[in-house]
Amino acid sequence: MPPAQRKRARTYDFARTRTAVLAQIDHVRAVVEALDDGQFALPTRLGDWTVRELVTHIALGVRSVGDGLAQPAPPAREITLAEWPFATAAHAARVDASVREVAASEDSVALLAHVADRFAELTSGMPAERLLPARPGAMRLDDLLVTRCVELVVHSDDLAAALGIAIPYDRQALAAVTRLLADALALKAPGGSVEVRVPPFAVVQCVEGPRHTRGTPPNVVETDPLTWIRLATGRTDWTTALDTATVSASGERADLSAQLPLLT
Repeated sequence: MPPAQRKRARTYDFARTRTAVLAQIDHVRAVVEALDDGQFALPTRLGDWTVRELVTHIALGVRSVGDGLAQPAPPAREITLAEWPFATAAHAARVDASVREVAASEDSVALLAHVADRFAELTSGMPAERLLPARPGAMRLDDLLVTRCVELVVHSDDLAAALGIAIPYDRQALAAVTRLLADALALKAPGGSVEVRVPPFAVVQCVEGPRHTRGTPPNVVETDPLTWIRLATGRTDWTTALDTATVSASGERADLSAQLPLLT
């Protein structure tokens, strides 16, 4: 079961999130359209998926929005954005099977181009509160688009690692992902004894213990957005981040190894 939600859930501007999704798709397309067969066959850090399966997965994540909007709106919302990070692992096997089937039968470049254009068309003018079916349960469109930012940013990083190149990150997409995953940590480990800072996008308090109220917090964790995203999604681990000085942690409670990763 997901942790209890915070009293005031963070909100995200629908138009800005939609623009961020489109921008990150464009960054991925620019890379994918230049790949040759040898690069599509390269391994990734996602089990035995090659770059081809990874690109297919990115495309299917975008396609899910269009597929949902093409169906009648569900009668009620079944999952909130705050609950989404804790509901993804249960669907991993079905996602893997779908990706392998589509990757074996469709051209990844053409698929990504098609779903990007369809996404842009179907979401234009659509109300933020529109309900649509999603894999964890019916969601609002504005919430689902934040999850697409997560998928696009995280898998852009996976793609960059597999290819040994840099892929740009849309600032708004990176901000949305950082904030959602920081809030997920605060939900998973509620409390006020540790302050987690991910400048310039997020600051949250978490972990049970004495609550800090003024002055410099006694337990502080600070890192950059991309390192935080990698920690939260299991692309790196707490010890490695400390050893490489991509995370600073001060105070006897400033150890988040037991809470990470958040998404698996």
